[in-house]
Amino acid sequence: MSEPVVIDGGDRSCVRLLLELRGRLADLPPGTIVHLIASDPAAPIDLPAWCHLTGHAYLGPLDGLPTAYALRVAENAVPTDPKSPWRAT
Repeated sequence: MSEPVVIDGGDRSCVRLLLELRGRLADLPPGTIVHLIASDPAAPIDLPAWCHLTGHAYLGPLDGLPTAYALRVAENAVPTDPKSPWRAT
């Protein structure tokens, strides 16, 4: 099994974070595990909701890292609007 891909979202707002995440995940093969670092307080709510919308698997927060979350890239992710990644196309 390969190492997880780490995406550091820093202190970006969830809107900007989802824009970046959408683009980055499009280039990854299905099944890739991603560790997302995001300090926005909305991340624990928005990230699982976005994964549910798109079909990516939200795996939850990483143990011992309060601002890091794991997800698995879906094989057939639902496409989202490039300018509004929280809306399916």
